[in-house]
Amino acid sequence: MTLDELKKTFSGSIITAEDPGYEQASTIIIRKGSPAVIFMCATPQDVSLALAYARKAELLISVRSGGHSNAGLSTNDGGVIIDVSLMNSVEVLDEQAGRVRVGAGAHWADVAQALYKHGLAISSGDTRSVGVGGLTLGGGIGWMVRKYGLAIDSLVGAEIVTADGDILKVTAESHPDLFWAVRGGGGNFGVVLAFEYAAHKVGDVFFGTIIYPVTDAEAQLKAWRDYVREASKDLTTIALLTPAMGAEAPAMFIVTACWAGDEAAADTALAPLRNLPGMVVGDTVTQKHYYEVLEEAQAPPNMHIEVNNAFFPSLTDEVIHKVAAAHRDHNNMFQIRHVKGALNDVPADATAFGHRDSEVMVLSPLILPAGVDEEAIQSALKPWYDIAKDGKGAYVNFFSRNEDRTVQAAYTPETLTRLEAIKATYDPQNVFSQNLNIKPVKE
Repeated sequence: MTLDELKKTFSGSIITAEDPGYEQASTIIIRKGSPAVIFMCATPQDVSLALAYARKAELLISVRSGGHSNAGLSTNDGGVIIDVSLMNSVEVLDEQAGRVRVGAGAHWADVAQALYKHGLAISSGDTRSVGVGGLTLGGGIGWMVRKYGLAIDSLVGAEIVTADGDILKVTAESHPDLFWAVRGGGGNFGVVLAFEYAAHKVGDVFFGTIIYPVTDAEAQLKAWRDYVREASKDLTTIALLTPAMGAEAPAMFIVTACWAGDEAAADTALAPLRNLPGMVVGDTVTQKHYYEVLEEAQAPPNMHIEVNNAFFPSLTDEVIHKVAAAHRDHNNMFQIRHVKGALNDVPADATAFGHRDSEVMVLSPLILPAGVDEEAIQSALKPWYDIAKDGKGAYVNFFSRNEDRTVQAAYTPETLTRLEAIKATYDPQNVFSQNLNIKPVKE
């Protein structure tokens, strides 16, 4: 079937390089692509038609919801983009039970705002325009991860189009192997159209940043760690060490906090974060609607960004020492997310996200000049590699490279073996390869 013939039965729109809107539709937050065809899908049948066209033409397939792939995988050159952003509805199925259905193309800011009107929320990342599809499939580490776990821990079902074009509804009872795999296995198994969640009753939260100049990063990180280890699960925090950028912008130690507990207890819970080593120079923590905590993400222009991460079962003094040294000696940026809580209450084999023994995730974004060569990149990454060797696993959504080493880091050997077998069942030809790719391997 030609594109002209396909357009007669296609409900959405089909965009090629000659059409208005091509540049916007082919560009994601971190990369500009040059695909042959972009299918803006409005229905499940559109997705099936787009898949059939791409497979017959033997074209590479990228799937896009929000376009926030750190590795640039939601666009490509010369292939097909299956864009589900038109499938973005948010439906409250049962307000009392918190059951909601969300289109995979919705942005989390819109979801959070729609659910807030019903007194509901899902712990769902920290960026307004990130897509529901990509974030959920990787796990979903949000601002209430300590209280409610990952986004996938609230997931009760999904609708997915497989490589063969079949439209499946997957739950714990229907296609349970596929339901297990999509909870952390990324976009390896099909195009997810919609998710059904059990959302949580959430009112306003206390959210903001507490800012210190870096006086002694090691002491500041230890004091933060020692407090949050004992803090209520209602408190989720991130510690950020920013690099110095000249005399006008010294290095800073920034704690971002979200208190999702009792309003009367907020000041007591947040007070220790205002009394860490050093002098507070900024404090924006205030009561907000939950949807207001999500912020916009912008990639710095004309820069090369390498993003790596690792989970740690314990934020030891040794790990803190290495992080502080890399920040001091190499001016590196580090973000340390405290995740211990509800995430740990789920058995490690219950989902494809297996790093359930983690206390923190350490994220290291490395910003380099555009056009930097691979030798220089690897040299700049040496401090990170030294830190990461003490880690145990990594998060699929925060990698900027799709390599075998990143797949090995993202999954335990047992989880990867199970995912490879499920991949062989539902996508034996590896049609969905533009992700942190799991190869199909028959048992």
